[in-house]
Amino acid sequence: TPFMFGTATRRLFGVFHAADERRATGAAVLLCAPFGHEALRVHRFYRVLADRLSRQGVAVLRFDYFGTGDSGGDDEDGDLEGWAGDIGVAHRELLRRSGALQASWFGARLGATLALRAAPQTTPAVQRLVLWEPVLDGSRYFQELRRAHVGELALSHSLPEARWHREMREPDVFAGECLGFALSPALRDGIAALRPAAPERLGARRIKMLAPSDDAGAAQWAEAVRMKHPGAQASLSAFEHPLIWTSNAHANNEMVPAEALQRMMSELHGNE
Repeated sequence: TPFMFGTATRRLFGVFHAADERRATGAAVLLCAPFGHEALRVHRFYRVLADRLSRQGVAVLRFDYFGTGDSGGDDEDGDLEGWAGDIGVAHRELLRRSGALQASWFGARLGATLALRAAPQTTPAVQRLVLWEPVLDGSRYFQELRRAHVGELALSHSLPEARWHREMREPDVFAGECLGFALSPALRDGIAALRPAAPERLGARRIKMLAPSDDAGAAQWAEAVRMKHPGAQASLSAFEHPLIWTSNAHANNEMVPAEALQRMMSELHGNE
């Protein structure tokens, strides 16, 4: 069921997947999207995940942040704090529509980062966070985006010159756009400030982070959480998958890796 929600000045677009009444568990899951091109890469994954969960009796809400997708606003209106607030609004809307008393959140990449940021400020409290490769190191993330952005420009416009590539690596060149999506100054500054540190409050009863085994930022975050919150139910698990977040090639290739779908289903429904 597609619908609009939020305030008159910050309208958000959502799609509600009602729980199958024959299997209703009273559980609810909010899906928090990544940023820009990565959101396109996982759009189908999120849709399939929502459909699977709803068939298993779990109510699900997918939504677009302000300034993205079919929500109000423009690309340039995006910023981390505003989007974190949108998650809180979507959380309460999910509980209202589903009748659930609590909800879990799932986020990939920057969507996972936003979920981690939004959870401590959200009421009612979040039951569980499942974070798939969250962006914890803003500098590293920008390096990945810059490489993908420059590569796509070179491929699309046939610009193989080495000098041009060197110039595009400069931070002040890669400023206002990434793979066709605007980077507002507020969004850019917010991402650049990200560091793999433990938050003051975790904001959820349980947190499960899934990241590649060589993700140093995730390992650093997990260690910081253990030091700052020794009694917390927060864990990090190594998880590999074939999905390339910034790839723009082969549009018809698999974007719903079976192993990833099964793992996320297990994390969000199997442990209820």
